Amino acid sequence: QVQLGESGGGLVQAGGSLRLSCAVSGLPFSRPTMGWFRQAPGKEREFVAAISWSGGTKYYGDSVKGRFTISRDNAKNTVYLEMNSLKPEDTAVYYCAAKNPAMGTMTGIQDYEYWGQGTQVTVSS
Repeated sequence: QVQLGESGGGLVQAGGSLRLSCAVSGLPFSRPTMGWFRQAPGKEREFVAAISWSGGTKYYGDSVKGRFTISRDNAKNTVYLEMNSLKPEDTAVYYCAAKNPAMGTMTGIQDYEYWGQGTQVTVSS
């Protein structure tokens, strides 16, 4: 059974930081590419960051570059999203997702097969 479980969301003031975690288990393929996406009320889900199995390749959405950092610990089957200098516009439900590294692109939402349930991040002004 595939499980992706996000944690670490919450309420933070603008300029603050949060660290999200996503524990992964049961994937039917090895060396998964992992991604973070977010969806704000009334908006489409958007790409935030992605990381390859080795951690050697990372991508970020334009709105989070320089503020967010994605990382992973394969021994713990966990991927992280360190979020700094948070802004009210970062308020959203954040989802982690997994994809087969042999299929699709790292940034395409349609290429991710497995998703977590999401964790709410709220940034107050």
